[in-house]
Amino acid sequence: MSGKYLDPKADLTFKKIFGEHEDLVMSLLNALLPLDEGKQIEHVEFLPPELVPENPGKKNSIVDVRCHETGGRHFIVEMQMNWNHQFEQRVILNASKAIVKQLDANEDFKLLQPVYALNLINDVGFASAPDEFYHDYAIVNVAHSDRIIEGLRFVFVELPKFKPQNVRDRKMMVLWLRFLTEINKGTREAPRELLENPETGKALKILEKSAYNESELYAYERYWDYVNYERGIVEGGYYKGKVEVALNLKSMGLSNAQIAQATGLTEEEVGRL
Repeated sequence: MSGKYLDPKADLTFKKIFGEHEDLVMSLLNALLPLDEGKQIEHVEFLPPELVPENPGKKNSIVDVRCHETGGRHFIVEMQMNWNHQFEQRVILNASKAIVKQLDANEDFKLLQPVYALNLINDVGFASAPDEFYHDYAIVNVAHSDRIIEGLRFVFVELPKFKPQNVRDRKMMVLWLRFLTEINKGTREAPRELLENPETGKALKILEKSAYNESELYAYERYWDYVNYERGIVEGGYYKGKVEVALNLKSMGLSNAQIAQATGLTEEEVGRL
C-alpha cells in the first residue's frame, strides 16, 4: 500500500465512513437518492445492520449501513464489489424486511414509512445500458409510469461507468462518486476539490492509512483477497459457459469466425477447442 489513503470501497473503510458518521451518510443519501425538492434528509439515526426475520426459520441478513430519519424514511446503503443476480435479489429481500420490521402486530399500516435502498456497485451489472451509470427503480403502473406507489425505491449506481461530465448541477453527487472512484490505496495526494469540501474532506481524513492499526490493515488486505477470489470464480464460470456454447456451435458446423462472433471468444481460442 504505497499511497496515503486506503480504498473507501472496502468493507472496513466504507462502514467506518458511512456507518459511523451520520453527517456523511446523510450527505451521500441526499446526493445520490431521487428525493423530491424540499424533501432532503436533515437528520438520521443509525439502526442495527442485521435484519433478523420474525420467523426464526427464515433467512437472516446483514447490510452495510442502515439508518432512518426520526419518525420518517428508512435507508439501506450497500457497497457491492462484484455484480451477480443474487445481489439483486438480496437487495429486494433486505428492503422488504426493512418495511416489515417497522410495524408491530397491532400497529396501523399507515405508520409505514418509505424504504430507499442505495446500492453502489464496483462492477458493471446493467450491460444493456452501456452509457448509464445511475438506475432508479420504483413501483410504477405499467401503462402509466408516472403513477408511482410510494414505499420502496431502489437505486443502483455502477461506479465503473461514472464520468464527472455525465452529471449536471449535482455537485455533491459528483464529489461523492469521485471520492469512491478516484481514491484508492495508491493515492498519494487527493484532488483539491475533494479536500476542500467539508464532507469529502472529512471522509478523506478517516481514510488516511495512518489512522488504522495493524489488525485493521490486515483485515483490509484480507478483504481484497476475498474480492479477487470471488471475481475469479465468477469470471471462470462465465468463461466456462462460453466454451460450452462454442463447443455446441462447433458440433453444428459453424465456422470459427461465426462462433467467435456469437460467444465473444477469439478465433484462436475457438480453434484450440
